Amino acid sequence: MKKINLLLAVLFIAFTAMAQQVPVNSSNSELKWTGKKVTGEHWGFIKLKDGSLKIEDNKIIGGEFNIDMISITCSDLEDAEWNEKLIGHLKSDDFFSVEKYPVANLKITEGSVFKNGEAKVNGKLTIKGITKPISFMVKETEKAYMASISVDRTLYEVRYGSGKFFDNLGDNMIDDEFILDVKIMVQ
Repeated sequence: MKKINLLLAVLFIAFTAMAQQVPVNSSNSELKWTGKKVTGEHWGFIKLKDGSLKIEDNKIIGGEFNIDMISITCSDLEDAEWNEKLIGHLKSDDFFSVEKYPVANLKITEGSVFKNGEAKVNGKLTIKGITKPISFMVKETEKAYMASISVDRTLYEVRYGSGKFFDNLGDNMIDDEFILDVKIMVQ
């Protein structure tokens, strides 16, 4: 009986050692957003509150990231007044309702094996309390994981300036998809 208990303990330790929980360095990670419209684009940054990855057999099998929507900035507008107006509008109910929903969340549910430093990842993205499935490619480097994630904002009830919902927008139409260029630094 002692041999069986010892064997079970060794197997348990070996099994749990296979999956590695990788803490994320939130302060050095970077989330850059880019939104486009008919007459140009705007871009800026959002801070990562916290996050972790679960890696097993050379693939990401899980993870969770909390995104601080209150921290959204705009980096392309130098005029302070216009910059403040844009950020205020993005934080308003027309866009991300950050007072009511200060945190967005990404949960990774599965991933493929990394080949040539790249893998497909599936997960669930929550914005404004609405959760939708999402898939994207991840590139692995020695201390970082990078992705360019296309997000259809209309799936999360962010409809302002969308040609899907409003007619005759002309130059005021805003693309339904925005891009998150993500660089997750690991510790």
